[in-house]
Amino acid sequence: MPEIKGKLGIEEFYSVIFDNEPLSVNEEVLETVKNSFDFLKEFSKNKVIYGVNTGFGPMAQYKIKDSETLQLQYNLIRSHASGSGNPIPEKHVRAAMLARLNTLSLGNSGVHVSVMKTMTDLINKNITPLIYEHGGVGASGDLVQLAHLALVLIGEGEVFHKGKRRPTVEVFKEEGVDPIKVELREGLGLINGTSVMTGIGIVNAIYTRRLLEWMISCSSAINEIMQAYDDHLSEELNFTKMHKGQREIARAMRSHLKDSTLTRKREHHLYTDTNGHVSVFEEKVQEYYSIRCVPQILGPVLDTLNDVQRILIEEVNSANDNPIVDVDKKNVYHGGNFHGDYVSLEMDKLKIVVTKMSMLAERQLNYLMNSKLNDILPPFVNLGTLGLNFGMQGVQFTATSTTAENQMLSNPMYVHSIPNNNDNQDIVSMGTNAALITKKVIENAFEIIAIEMITVVQAIEYLSVQDKVSTKTKNMYDAVRKIVPPFKEDMIMYPYVNQVKEFITNHRNK
Repeated sequence: MPEIKGKLGIEEFYSVIFDNEPLSVNEEVLETVKNSFDFLKEFSKNKVIYGVNTGFGPMAQYKIKDSETLQLQYNLIRSHASGSGNPIPEKHVRAAMLARLNTLSLGNSGVHVSVMKTMTDLINKNITPLIYEHGGVGASGDLVQLAHLALVLIGEGEVFHKGKRRPTVEVFKEEGVDPIKVELREGLGLINGTSVMTGIGIVNAIYTRRLLEWMISCSSAINEIMQAYDDHLSEELNFTKMHKGQREIARAMRSHLKDSTLTRKREHHLYTDTNGHVSVFEEKVQEYYSIRCVPQILGPVLDTLNDVQRILIEEVNSANDNPIVDVDKKNVYHGGNFHGDYVSLEMDKLKIVVTKMSMLAERQLNYLMNSKLNDILPPFVNLGTLGLNFGMQGVQFTATSTTAENQMLSNPMYVHSIPNNNDNQDIVSMGTNAALITKKVIENAFEIIAIEMITVVQAIEYLSVQDKVSTKTKNMYDAVRKIVPPFKEDMIMYPYVNQVKEFITNHRNK
């Protein structure tokens, strides 16, 4: 059972968010949170502490009466639950909740221990707050989106439960969940932070790794279809470059192709004295870049993904609200740990490399479609009658247009700061926007790769090389064939594309 004990990794996120394993909170963590709350409650007497006895943001100059400090927290939550647009999917919201739960567990926030218990209940009982996509500028963190989470924690707002959107109060009553009562600064402590952008970001990273695995599989299979020379994947060549990502992609492709009978050794064909009389070679001496340069193209993707994941996990395990309570130093520090620039920049990096992956998939698809490029397949990998039938022609339009959308969406959010909040927030991160746009880019990329996979399988069908491809390619072929039958006659394609997309999105490719 995953446990909150002050440090979470990607494995714990996968277990809770994807495998729905129950979550517990370590007793020592609960004691840390209690000590933080007790210290802040005592420390804040006769002192001016932002968000405890002052207004918020540019209204911080206003002192709040002792009799109104708790109402202040409720006012903050209710007024900032102002999102709009589409609801964020439940998986991403659950990841945000887990991220928030972990940062509160560090004992730097001064929230009441009841917050930990109620939020754990929500995660374990699959009660997911309604949080909208639009609202956060990512400066005081995800103020608007986290306010929707806080709204549910106080027993208000709406939730998703068992496939239905319902009032929180009804679901809490059915499931025996107790809402929290504001005791000190639970309003600000819950909504100040980067947990929504970070939670979405972690789900993005998990899906990107899955996407990369399928891209490696498709790229490897195309090497087999084209009977490519294998030296561009060799350890000798790729170790002349220092980049870990390139070396790892080449290794993964060698592993994928280890029992293939289709890839060729250059020394068996071109490094012989039988070619001396040839003036023009019928076969290509080197493959097109979309086949030959895959380690160099996907290597930066892998390196970037690993860096993004590292930064996200650092953020998850950081205190990212304001002010920061330090029980050991017996002090409260005011600053800007809620600012989302780290996450915003990493999301922009991630969507750029995912777009490059989708561009590679589109070019490989085009190579298979264009008989004048590949010289061995019919136009559009058409297994029917040329002219009468269309093969994969129709779905290429979808792949091309979706790739173009990804290219447009890859413009950075990180540099799109707009001052707001009476210019208190005069430079912002737009981190949640960046994370949500990256989510869209990833979903698009799964679409493009699904179309490429169907085309790869059709090419294998046309060449009748099912028994010659590698074991891993054959597994991919069999998986797609369970969804898409071999076809010569034209058929309605969209159900098959969507089913293959769903399969590769939700299947761990091992």
